[in-house]
Amino acid sequence: MQIVLLTGFEPFDQDGVNPSWEAVRQLDGVQLGADVQIVARRLPCAFATAGQCLTQLINELRPAMVIATGLGPGRSDISIERVAINVNDARIPDNLGEQPVDTPVVEAGPAAYFSTLPIKAMVNAVREAGIGASVSQTAGTFVCNQVFYLLQHALFGTVVRSGFIHVPWLPEQVADSSRPSMALDRMVEGLLKAVLTAWQTPVDVTQTGGQVS
Repeated sequence: MQIVLLTGFEPFDQDGVNPSWEAVRQLDGVQLGADVQIVARRLPCAFATAGQCLTQLINELRPAMVIATGLGPGRSDISIERVAINVNDARIPDNLGEQPVDTPVVEAGPAAYFSTLPIKAMVNAVREAGIGASVSQTAGTFVCNQVFYLLQHALFGTVVRSGFIHVPWLPEQVADSSRPSMALDRMVEGLLKAVLTAWQTPVDVTQTGGQVS
C-alpha cells in the first residue's frame, strides 16, 4: 500500500480548533486508488517540535507523497503554496511561547525551496468543483512556512513529491460575517480534489497563476 501523508496543525493563537486539522482528519484512510491511501496526522504548532514530528512521520510511514496543510488567517480560498523561504519571523508566539525573529529555518540552507506538486493543475481541479482556489506566492514566516521548508529540505533530491496548502478560517471562527471563511465540508472536498490531482498528475499545466504585486 502506498501512502500519501497529509498533515494539519493543532489549534494556535487561542483558537479552539484549527481548520487544517479538522479537514485533514476527515480524509484519513481515504483511498486514492486500489493501492493508495491517505494517512492524516496532526503536527504541533511550535517551531521546536513541528519539524521533528514531521521527520518522524516521514521515517515511520515512508510516504510516496507528502502534503502539509495549515490555517491561513484572512485567506478566502484554498491556497496552493509555490515557495517556502528560509526565514522564521514570528508575529506571535507559537504554542510553546517561542517567537523567533529573522532566524533561518536551516542554518546555511538555500534561500528557498519550491513545491514539487502540480500546483496549477491542483488549483484547476478545486475550481472545477466550484470551490475557491489559487496559487499563493507566500507561505508566511510562521510555523507553516517552517514546516513547508523543512519538508522540501528533507525530500530534496528524492522522488517523493511534496508541498503545502493553506486553508481559510471556518465560519464559526469569524465574528464578522464579512471576513473570509469556508465551510468545513467544502474545505474537505477541495482538499481531496487537490490531493487526488497531485497524485494523478506527474507534470503540471502551464498557465498564468502569478500576481502583479
